[in-house]
Amino acid sequence: MSTKSTCRYCNSTIFEFKYEVTDIFGDTYSMVQCIDCRAYFLSPLPTPEQLQKAYAPSYYGDNDKKFKPVFENVMDFFRNQRAKMATKYLPENGKILDIGCGNGGFLASVHKRGKYQLFGIEMDGKAAQRAQQHPEINLTIGAFNSTSFPNHSFDLITLFHVFEHLENPSETLDSIGYLVKKDGYLIISFPNIASRQSRRFTSNWLHLDPPRHLQFFEPKDFISIMGKRGFQLVKEDYFSIEQNPYGLIQSTLNRWGIKRDLLFESMKGNQDYIADYPKWKLKFQKLFFMMYFAFGIIIDCYESFKKKGATVLFIFQKK
Repeated sequence: MSTKSTCRYCNSTIFEFKYEVTDIFGDTYSMVQCIDCRAYFLSPLPTPEQLQKAYAPSYYGDNDKKFKPVFENVMDFFRNQRAKMATKYLPENGKILDIGCGNGGFLASVHKRGKYQLFGIEMDGKAAQRAQQHPEINLTIGAFNSTSFPNHSFDLITLFHVFEHLENPSETLDSIGYLVKKDGYLIISFPNIASRQSRRFTSNWLHLDPPRHLQFFEPKDFISIMGKRGFQLVKEDYFSIEQNPYGLIQSTLNRWGIKRDLLFESMKGNQDYIADYPKWKLKFQKLFFMMYFAFGIIIDCYESFKKKGATVLFIFQKK
């Protein structure tokens, strides 16, 4: 590991320690907050070798799809809901770019809702292979590079739980500012580091997902940095049945001292990670999940009303 850390966002070396966090591989980091830009990030920064291990094939699911079939069907429902929301901000034949498009399911759902020009970017791997099965998507495999597209060419750009993974977050936001048309839109979602879940569970919070999640911003700070780039906030939403109730359940299990994110890894079919764990204990976790999911929705209703939900979705318009 590197002995010196700099903020992923602004390159400052002045930061405040918050707490230690250990990933599923047993590596330990400090969660710190930059004094200059207020970003939270891991220190020391994960090495290329650690990130390569974190994004091994098991991260994308060992089967044809990332999650087991029953969970993948649920994910498809939420992809359809996101597509329904996104098309409200797309004119007919409008151009949309989904950065970190995963298996292409979201863009495929957009395709079913009208005539649009679909562009997606995904790193090389299983997710990109799945996205290639959708011929309607103009897919770029590899890291996001703004020079691949003309300036002011997209009516809508989306990043759904991608921003926290970026190794160059400031440059990416700058590029998005160039690529979105005047009066075009950006839809972006990420974990809410200022949420009640984050404050309650600290290092055990599911959505920390170390070392893959490299940085976090509190919502008010993110609104500010987007405002400086000429983006006006249109909508913010802290309620997510897809993300937040499960975050509460898995974080609770993590706090109990159970192997970190074990239930989540089992849902992906990560057999290597769950191999040494007793099956009866895993069944108990699944039962706990089923019993308390409805309770998690109730909690999420309250927390999102207070703007303290575990995740946040923003819709910005470029002015």
